[in-house]
Amino acid sequence: MHAELQLDNQICFRLYTAARLVTQAYTPMLTQLGITYPQYLVLMVLWEKDCQPVNDIAHRLLLETNTVTPMLQRMEKLGFLSRNKGEQDKRQQIVTLTEKGKQLEAEAHALIPTGMGKQLAACPLSLEGYRHLAQELDSIINTLKK
Repeated sequence: MHAELQLDNQICFRLYTAARLVTQAYTPMLTQLGITYPQYLVLMVLWEKDCQPVNDIAHRLLLETNTVTPMLQRMEKLGFLSRNKGEQDKRQQIVTLTEKGKQLEAEAHALIPTGMGKQLAACPLSLEGYRHLAQELDSIINTLKK
């Protein structure tokens, strides 16, 4: 057996497991809000800046538009956002939060930071440790993204 191929020596396994478990930790809170984790990511992008083209949302999430578009369609049916043709470029779809989508931001803010804080309280990382971890992960992401 090659040491490089042992599971315990793989950073990818740790990243995968951490991502899966963090997403799992969010699930009960997001269920209360009536959304999925990927929908939450889209909403966060729109809460940062409303009225964005689909391409910009996909780019911000490091996803393809053909992955984001069906999710946006479902979110539109749920009443969280609307999609309209761009004024300058009619081929472009502009995504805008509805009142329901805007109100969800306050609900998420009241629920998620505190909920995740409680779940991670036993972890020995400090707030500065989490910031450093985020920077390290950003370095990996920026190195590997296409």
